[in-house]
Amino acid sequence: MTRRRGEPGTALRKAVLAVVGAVFAVPIAAMVAFSLRSADGTGHDLGHWTALAAPENERAYRSLVEGVTNSLVLAAVTAVLVLVLLVPTMVVVHLRYPALVRPLEFVCLVPVTVPAIVLVVGLAPVYSVVSRVAGSGAWTLALAYGVTVLPYAHRAVQADLAATDLRTLTEAARTLGSGGVATLLRVVVPSLRRGLLAAAFITVAVVLGEYTIASLLNRVTLQTSLVQVSRSDPFAAVILALLALLLAFLLLAVIGRVGSAGAGRPVLPGRDVAAPAPAPARKALP
Repeated sequence: MTRRRGEPGTALRKAVLAVVGAVFAVPIAAMVAFSLRSADGTGHDLGHWTALAAPENERAYRSLVEGVTNSLVLAAVTAVLVLVLLVPTMVVVHLRYPALVRPLEFVCLVPVTVPAIVLVVGLAPVYSVVSRVAGSGAWTLALAYGVTVLPYAHRAVQADLAATDLRTLTEAARTLGSGGVATLLRVVVPSLRRGLLAAAFITVAVVLGEYTIASLLNRVTLQTSLVQVSRSDPFAAVILALLALLLAFLLLAVIGRVGSAGAGRPVLPGRDVAAPAPAPARKALP
């Protein structure tokens, strides 16, 4: 096949991938080397890694364990909150109110233009009420994080929504006797699976890396606990940052695996349509 004029060649693509890979690999390799540095600085060992699990260091790393637990809970609650509120809204607007697609996109993209510190100033009075009603647990940050990740989740779902003939699928489902909830769960969700997984992954990544909102609202999360621990033990902070990166890479691999496996068309509920039997061959005339 003849390569078109202006199309990048294989060598150029490999060079770009190598440069991008080096940008990510060099800092990670430096973090690994730093975490393996021995206590006397003359060699490398696993002393700092094993110190995290040592019973005598449990009190020193208690805030770190609390921050990791809170961030994992926040990631799960934020992902569920964003998907439950955003996806049905986008589907209804896409199917019944197409004139509102642009206004909805504008509203979802507004948080990108607002700095995190300004967002905290606006959310502080809200959280004073939330603290009196629902307590001051770290899980309440899911409300603020949901606003923060809304633009990224919207773009991920919108890209999959634009490439799917959702109107035909939902009309066929209703014709076969499917209700609104069944259509959403058995037709819409499988059709938008890749977009939903991408939105969930982006949400987890943003929640695990967010610091400003949690710090200004006095909540203990992974990033705030890393900053606190790094003042006394920088090795533990680097090790936890490496583990967070590893978790993000594993999530990316799982999402890519699930998104590429079984990406067939969704099954319409209510009726199984059998393929018509082939017509019998006519007997040839003598």
